[in-house]
Formats: sequence, C-alpha cells, structure tokens
Amino acid sequence: GRARPSHSEPRGRDGRGEEEEEEEEMEGWQQLYPGHIPTSPLQKALLAAGSAVMALYDPYRHDMVAVLGETTGCLALPNLRDKMKNHPEGYRILQERPRIRLSTLDMARLQGLPEGSLGREYVRFLEDNKVSPDTRMPPKFVDDEELAYVIQRYREVHDVMHTLLGMPTNMLGEVVVKWFEAIQTGLPMCVLGAAFGPVRLSTRKLQVLATELVPWAIRSGLNASCVLNVYYEQRWEQPVESLREELGIFPPP
Repeated sequence: GRARPSHSEPRGRDGRGEEEEEEEEMEGWQQLYPGHIPTSPLQKALLAAGSAVMALYDPYRHDMVAVLGETTGCLALPNLRDKMKNHPEGYRILQERPRIRLSTLDMARLQGLPEGSLGREYVRFLEDNKVSPDTRMPPKFVDDEELAYVIQRYREVHDVMHTLLGMPTNMLGEVVVKWFEAIQTGLPMCVLGAAFGPVRLSTRKLQVLATELVPWAIRSGLNASCVLNVYYEQRWEQPVESLREELGIFPPP
C-alpha cells in the first residue's frame, strides 16, 4: 500500500478530517436546546444506574430523580408526545410551549380566585408545603428538543397533580402521586419511586397505603385521560372537583 505522512489525518469526502466532523456533530447536538448535554447510550446507562442508587438512598435528591427520568424515558416520552399530538388541547400545548413558573404565574390573581378553584388550591398547596414551581430542573440529557419539553411539562404539572389528587409532599403523598403518574406516564422513574418509596414508611402508613391509597391511585390512573393534555394555565378558574370529574380521577379516599 501507499504510505501516508504521519502528520496527516483521514479526510472526509468534503476534505474535512474525522475529528473536525465529530466536533461539528457534537456542536450540533449541543444546540438542540439550552443546557442540552449530548450523551452516548453507555453514558446514559451509567447516569441512570448512578442516579437510581442516589435517588433510592435519598428520595428528596430531586436532581438525581430528574437525571433518572431523562436517561430512562426513551420509550415513555415518545408515547406521551404522541398522546399529546393526537389530542386537540395537548397538541396546542406542544405548539405553544407554556411554562408554569413564578415568572409566568399571576400569583395575586390566583390567590383571589374562589375557594375550591384549581388556581386557588394550587397556590394553597405551594404555600402549605413551602414549594416553588421554579425548583423544577430543566432537562439536559434528552436528545430530542420536543421530548425535552414533554418531560419539562411533566415536571411542571407535578405540583398540579398533587393538588388534583389532594396529596401533600411528605413521603406518603409522594408515593401515592408516583403510583398515579407511573400508570399515567409509564416513566421508569415513576415506577421505581412507586415500588421502592414505601420502604421508608411506618407500618401504619404502609397499611393505609396498601389498603386504600394505592388501589385508589391505580384505579384513577387507569381511568383518567392523559393529564398532560390539559392546558392548566387556562383552567385556573375551574373547580378542582369539576376537573377531576372531567379527567376521570376518583375522589380521594
């Protein structure tokens, strides 16, 4: 064969070196959305394993829970996106990309809504549990811009799910919501939280969970229409009871 000078690089068809092509490809990946970190399947597997261990050790490590959701949602997220695309309200959400954050919420107006309305009860939930919608981490490891929005939307309506289900943010309430979300979304992160979250509960709470709350959460999750297909920002005035009935969520026990 013909010898090649040691300082030369393999060239692509357009004359560029392989390293240059890889660098440009990586740069293209990074432009999918702000904060996106491109990762290989192996890197995703390692991130998933590490975040799963940390999330099980400390369920309140929301950063680890977020990483676990992104690195294991490769099948569930496209299914959720398709459900949204095939629903008029869900499709509009995908097109308009609303966000639930303090910068987009008129808290004074929500606080002035009638008792029992979704907006008033949502603000009460935030105040009683001392949580903020701004604590939801932006996606980093989802290699599709539209799917990144889907998981962002799921995170930002999580507190709305607590409000609709009437569940607090303690471990018992989180486990119940995770059971509902596992049925609704199919996200492995939700399944893991539903399955392993109860290990930290007392015997009395486990009994209540197994006999009342989990059966109710499963029945509601199976019966309810997709909760991501609701434009909650345009439903703040709607009574919680009315929205539960519309979605097919049974009254909390």
